[in-house]
Amino acid sequence: MKIDMHCHVKEGSIDSKVSLDEYITILKSKGFQGMVITDHNTYKGYRHWKYNMKGKEHTDFVVLKGIEYDTRDAGHILVIMPEGVKMRLLEMRGMPVSVLIDLVHRNGGVLGPAHPCGEKYLSITNTKRFYTNPEIMKRFDFVEAYNCCESAASNAGAMKLAQKYGKVTVGGSDSHKPGCVGRAYTILPEPVTCETELISMIHKKTKFETGGTAYEKTTKDRIGKVNKLLVYSFWFYNKGGELLRRHGRNEKMEVENPIDPIDPIEMYYTGEQRLS
Repeated sequence: MKIDMHCHVKEGSIDSKVSLDEYITILKSKGFQGMVITDHNTYKGYRHWKYNMKGKEHTDFVVLKGIEYDTRDAGHILVIMPEGVKMRLLEMRGMPVSVLIDLVHRNGGVLGPAHPCGEKYLSITNTKRFYTNPEIMKRFDFVEAYNCCESAASNAGAMKLAQKYGKVTVGGSDSHKPGCVGRAYTILPEPVTCETELISMIHKKTKFETGGTAYEKTTKDRIGKVNKLLVYSFWFYNKGGELLRRHGRNEKMEVENPIDPIDPIEMYYTGEQRLS
């Protein structure tokens, strides 16, 4: 099954120029059977699918729910949660990566760094968090090893990182424009119909085929050195958002991520003992 695991749609990402309907249409024309919507810090794009399109349009195409989360200290992280799990915290950017990992794993999800060897602040290997503790990589479930908006060197570094830490590799277009859609892919060895099935494959360390064709018309390519200004602007944007949302995150944390949650694994073994 051929899917795109890093997608931004107009209904969810303010910087995307592609509607969800157009995105799916282009992917289908290129032989894709599915996609994971990963808008920045929001599920709005997926909600548009769920409430306006699901069961009515593109019924032969699988749309899964994901998110690209902006951490306080480790850049952009792709997150996939089981269907039915509603985490408002994931729509409030600025958590430290260690807290994000705990939150996702406690609620049955998986996560991995997007474009891990890309721009400063946006990519984990170019953050202070990674410099001080590169072993944080052991706690992720997968690595985006191919992103068509990244350079060959960036993608090579990402693949090397995945191999070093024995992580599942995924590929995604990171598309924000029609011309970029479907230029990167992940091929699953068998079809999936929901997030839980994809999560299960990743937990089993199933090998995925990833690859694609580089997109050479990114904003970074067009503006050259001025791109650094955008990178630093992102840092201020993210830091400001983290501070503004800190109180709201703390309140949600008490509800969605209690200090001593019941571990699903613990529940499983407790149930087994009762049955025996």
